[in-house]
Amino acid sequence: MSNMVIMALIATLGTWSITALGAATVVFFRSPNPKWLNLMLGFASGVMIAASFWSLLQPAIERAEEISVMPAYLVATLGFLSGAVFMWGSDKIVSYTRGRVNRTSDGSDDRLNRIIMLVLSITLHNIPEGLAVGVAFGALPKSGYVAESLMGAITIAVGIGLQNFPEGAAVSIPLRREGYSRKKSFFLGQASGMVEPVAGVIGALLVVYVEAMLPFALSFAAGAMILVAVHELIPECQRNQKAQPYFATMGIVTGFATMMLLDVMLG
Repeated sequence: MSNMVIMALIATLGTWSITALGAATVVFFRSPNPKWLNLMLGFASGVMIAASFWSLLQPAIERAEEISVMPAYLVATLGFLSGAVFMWGSDKIVSYTRGRVNRTSDGSDDRLNRIIMLVLSITLHNIPEGLAVGVAFGALPKSGYVAESLMGAITIAVGIGLQNFPEGAAVSIPLRREGYSRKKSFFLGQASGMVEPVAGVIGALLVVYVEAMLPFALSFAAGAMILVAVHELIPECQRNQKAQPYFATMGIVTGFATMMLLDVMLG
């Protein structure tokens, strides 16, 4: 079992490194250009919406049909709504807590709310992905270490890793849009993926128990991501809509298409 834990750790360290590569795309923005940053912010929201279905809800429904005692549609719906309510509640708690201190007049409170919700939603999304990789490797002893099972676990890790590239950008670029430096934007962007190695080890160690909760966890992350994308990112990228009616919208469409392509192609 220890070998499987090590393999899961190595695999999830790989998926995290690709998140860091995606976050590193922020270095191309030497000075924030509102027009192009709105485009990339739309791209980020499109990525999150597509990932919510193909990376999270669809696998959650499939897993629930295989292992859950509850109907798959009920597991997915409850998880999705729980994730959305969690993000809404988190936003309210953060706003209330900071409302107890002196507020500035430059809109920094609203900006910080958006940043917290964005990083938290992507981080929540990465937890079940890391668990999925850990479960895949942790279950190998049950299959007798056959080549097909090992290749299946590797394929899951590679697929999740490649999907993490645009997700890293989906954090760092909006942070740059909010006025953060390239260095800080990259750091927070890659940090959102650091939970994957931890979740991967946990998944490998507790493969039986974690596998049972994966459908709910995947759906939970989907609900969190949809709420942030619809409530925060899309309105933000449309702030210059009158001057460029479809510019940011094309970013949303392109981001959705890119993530859909990666998810469907990599299975």
